[in-house]
Amino acid sequence: MTDQRRLKKLVRERMTRTGESYTTARRHVVRPESPALPSGLVPGYDTFGPRQHRPSSLAVHLLRQGGIACSEALACGLAGGIGFMYAVFEYRGMPPILTIVAQHHPDPWITSVLRRLPLTFTEAHSTSTPRALDALRAAVERGRPVYVSVDQARLPWHNGEVALATEPYGVVVAGIEGDAVLVDDCAAVPHRLSVDEFAAAWAGHRKGRHHRIVLETVGAGRPDVEGAIATTVAHLTGPVLGHSFDANFGFSGMRRFSDQLRDGRTRSGWQRRFGSPESFGMAMRRLYECLELSHTAPGGTRPLYADFLDEAAGTLERPALSEAAKLFRESGARWSALAARAEAHAGEYGELCERRMLLAMTGADVREIDERIAGLPPVPDLGADGRAVLFAEMADLVDAAHDLESRAAGMLAG
Repeated sequence: MTDQRRLKKLVRERMTRTGESYTTARRHVVRPESPALPSGLVPGYDTFGPRQHRPSSLAVHLLRQGGIACSEALACGLAGGIGFMYAVFEYRGMPPILTIVAQHHPDPWITSVLRRLPLTFTEAHSTSTPRALDALRAAVERGRPVYVSVDQARLPWHNGEVALATEPYGVVVAGIEGDAVLVDDCAAVPHRLSVDEFAAAWAGHRKGRHHRIVLETVGAGRPDVEGAIATTVAHLTGPVLGHSFDANFGFSGMRRFSDQLRDGRTRSGWQRRFGSPESFGMAMRRLYECLELSHTAPGGTRPLYADFLDEAAGTLERPALSEAAKLFRESGARWSALAARAEAHAGEYGELCERRMLLAMTGADVREIDERIAGLPPVPDLGADGRAVLFAEMADLVDAAHDLESRAAGMLAG
């Protein structure tokens, strides 16, 4: 508990100095300084683990090793930056599963970044595990890290986390040391997997079996910042997939989210969907995760995207981008406030997540924390009236974020 209090004190001191949200400041505080790295890494791959946003950090590390300087904010923006997808999935015998994806979705993150830069890369799949491993070793031997898609649930350091084998999870193979594969994912030092363990995770992503990307050559030219911004605006304001599920994306998805938070009568309203202590507690956890931790940077990725717009404003000589950045930072504060309200009603969950993050960043074993999270009791019941008040407050925050982002999108489109 002493360490936990000290951590919170350091985080709050950084918040005062920088103006960052609690979650952003915490990620900086828990990151070890210049950890010792093992042998076996490809030359020039010397930075590991996320800053604010894991997929963007992986892209930065991959590009840096290839000789391209790229900030985390630029990588985030080139991938499409922000987005919004809201859905509640219901399965027999389980509480409703809330899902919000606040980063750009569903375009593949790493390929979106690479295609908007002056470079070439190879992308391949293999049906044979031995052939895939041969290709992996060949790339590493010629000094190339390899971005791969794996089954997240088969990575030991993600023990206990909910993950689907059908959903790709990207990591970077940064080297091979003897029989150990050195992986860049969520720690400030490389994770170590035996070749057999890695092969099982690599083959476990069935849809993209043995998927891999290798950066090949770097050319001259500027990144396609304009195209990236246009894609972000298009997916916030219009169709994304081209069918009925588009109602859950972008500004339409935000309006649906707000309406269902306020709905106390119908089956799709939150009052009925999340009326039991078990389902309510799960919804509060998921809100916190989706807006601060999972498939996002803190604040629904909005503050990081604002940093990208500030960079782009100078490069493109478009001052309006900085004005839009201010609105997205305000919006990010609303999403973080919503996440904080959810965390306050999720029992010990938020504190355990903080401890887990501290351990994970150092590469330590997190299984004990995962077991404690899995064993948390139901949260106290607020009652119908208490839930209605809370859900209305949350809906107000969603509406405020929607209005800010609508104005910002208009500036980007202009």
